[in-house]
Amino acid sequence: MAGEPQDDCLFCKIAAGHIPATIIRETDTTVAFQDINPQAPTHILVIPRLHHRDAASLAAAAPAVAADVLREAGEVAVQEKLESYRIVFNTGSGAGQTVWHAHAHVLGGRGLQWPPG
Repeated sequence: MAGEPQDDCLFCKIAAGHIPATIIRETDTTVAFQDINPQAPTHILVIPRLHHRDAASLAAAAPAVAADVLREAGEVAVQEKLESYRIVFNTGSGAGQTVWHAHAHVLGGRGLQWPPG
């Protein structure tokens, strides 16, 4: 069920502390950790502790938590001393989503071209 931890979800397990990750920040509603396959010198994921399949479903069901994820992405950028950065939400496999738990990518530390690949 949406919002409830899922036994088969990698990010739910990280949020619960059952799978180790390099945690950068934690709040009551979010967890931020280093991506294991970084695409930039700084690549940190910010996830809600609630389980929602993607950013759109999170925003529809829990807009305050979606705002927390975005706010924490900004706090991660400040903590990492990023002058410029990108926040990316991939929604659907065609957009590159591989873990079906809403998450924001915070990317920085190098020039990021537009449009993205």
